[in-house]
Amino acid sequence: MKGSKRPIHTVTTWFRRQPPKMKVFLAVLIGLAALLFLRIVVHDHDSLFVAAEFVHALGISVLIYKLTKEKTCAGLSLKSQELTAIFLGVRLYCSFVMEYDIHTLLDMATLGTTIWVIYMIRFKLKSSYMDDKDNLAIYYVVIPCAVLSLFIHPTTRHHTVNRILWAFCVYLEAVSVLPQLRVMQNTKIVEPFTAHYVFALGVARFLSCAHWVLQVIDTHGRLLTALGYGLWPSFVLLSEIVQTFILADFCYYYVKSLVGGQLVVRLPAGVV
Repeated sequence: MKGSKRPIHTVTTWFRRQPPKMKVFLAVLIGLAALLFLRIVVHDHDSLFVAAEFVHALGISVLIYKLTKEKTCAGLSLKSQELTAIFLGVRLYCSFVMEYDIHTLLDMATLGTTIWVIYMIRFKLKSSYMDDKDNLAIYYVVIPCAVLSLFIHPTTRHHTVNRILWAFCVYLEAVSVLPQLRVMQNTKIVEPFTAHYVFALGVARFLSCAHWVLQVIDTHGRLLTALGYGLWPSFVLLSEIVQTFILADFCYYYVKSLVGGQLVVRLPAGVV
């Protein structure tokens, strides 16, 4: 067993010693390799988006288990859950008035479970909520997304208000996990169920990002013009990439802890 861990330990130690620019380069290289693998293995790239929603649902199931069985919300960010509810609520409205489909039903189910999580943290398990650790003000996240959506939004035929709201939920989704990362950085030690949930978010975000990138490649860029004109198509892709990279560092330490047989994830200073 020890022999099998030595190569992994050697690689992780070497990676940790690399300068920041080299780490970013290696992360991009690994991401591109994963994209190439998905393009070869997965023939219907639309299924990647469905897979992303399934993994997200799996992560929420882990939260439900934690809240109902463990009877504690320690390590969870109420503000991240509230941001998630906001962008899901806005996206659900946009889905109803702009493109009603199966994703509308999925968003409705996800919003319902997210509201339940918020209710549990606020009322049922309030005594275990780490209010002092969850100290990233929501308006630091919401206001920049709202301002950006006023200037950069789709150029489709829908009503202007709906187009602005659509852009707002895309931008907010990209950064909604920031309060959760702040909580984990403040505590330094992430217990298993919270770690599983955040890792599931990271995987879901990567699959969603891969879906959009591969769709652009498959359509030879025509998807970008289908999304609209101006800066909006580029910002859609940028939002997907930002979501992935925000969680990439945590996912690295999660996998490292899992391989090392640790039940908790220990984060060094400055990770998030």
